[in-house]
Amino acid sequence: MAADQFSGGTLMPSQFTEFSISPSKIRTPLTLIPVTVKQIIEAYSSSEDKSSITVDGVNLANVRLVGLAMNKVERDSEVSFTLDDGTGRIEMNRWANETSDTDEVASIQNGAYVKVHGHLRGFHGKRHALAFSVQSLADFNDIALHFIECIYVHLEHVRLKGGPTQLQLNISMSAPSMNEYLAPFPNQFLAHSSMNDFGNDIYNLVLGTFHEPAMLAREHGLQVDELFRRLPLPKNKIMEAINYLVDVGQIYSTVDEFHFKSANVC
Repeated sequence: MAADQFSGGTLMPSQFTEFSISPSKIRTPLTLIPVTVKQIIEAYSSSEDKSSITVDGVNLANVRLVGLAMNKVERDSEVSFTLDDGTGRIEMNRWANETSDTDEVASIQNGAYVKVHGHLRGFHGKRHALAFSVQSLADFNDIALHFIECIYVHLEHVRLKGGPTQLQLNISMSAPSMNEYLAPFPNQFLAHSSMNDFGNDIYNLVLGTFHEPAMLAREHGLQVDELFRRLPLPKNKIMEAINYLVDVGQIYSTVDEFHFKSANVC
């Protein structure tokens, strides 16, 4: 998917100001880069220098992750937890040195979605990150937005390098009311579509929107035009994803051919 395909909808590439990319900035370690756990794990596994993690030619130091907080353990001045973003899991540590830190640590709850700004350093033989900011997510649009940003930044980094733009996130998104994650889509998912290597990720983003609690609570589900506004992706790709999800029984039409609802209501 070309980077200019993100120009539709409400999210424009120029809005990615937090991590604006230029050739002179691409290797700056202080840049806060949105990534998935899968990217970190694969980069760590393929790196000979475990203290320096590189993705798409960029040294990862400060990163942003979004996922589900699990296995929280509190100590006197520290809390540790596992972050699961649907692509993998990573251990996080958050120190509480001030009152504001203590309040933030207390807000971390098992089963809650959080946005983490963290620092990857000296893995010491284990994948983990030191968090310097943990925020609870109340708007589930932030989850889909994060993965879209991951795709966009990946494309920009690879474009600057002049390499092929391929990324498999295999996102398995869920809502807190669900008992377990959705299974990643099988490889034949792409064979059904004329999309490129990002087709799988688009399907997951579309399905993840239908699985948001607010969408599950609607009697008639989600209207197609609203989905177009929520996801800054080409309309034909969104419709292709909808048609496939209907074919495999993940969603179904309700009052008319423009309203759809998830078939997996827990």
